[in-house]
Amino acid sequence: MSFRRSILSALVVLATVAIVPAFAQESNAGGQKELGAGLAFGLAGLGAGIGLGYVGAAGLAALSENPAMQSRVFIFLGMIESIAIYGIVIVLIILG
Repeated sequence: MSFRRSILSALVVLATVAIVPAFAQESNAGGQKELGAGLAFGLAGLGAGIGLGYVGAAGLAALSENPAMQSRVFIFLGMIESIAIYGIVIVLIILG
């Protein structure tokens, strides 16, 4: 229930930010680049956080049974963390 409420509040904030007109004199299509960059990084971070939660819990369970699997668990965690890094790269491409 809490996850659904947080997603709903994020959508309300996003709609509020998208409706407010930009008063800047430069032409950047109403801040759509910044909105896209924020969405790219936010969704990448959200996905990486959820994935790290699942893989971290499973990794701790696996390490409690076999401590020799530590390097494999770290590799899996690094692979999921790379999704957040890809989000940063996309933000730099959008805003660059």
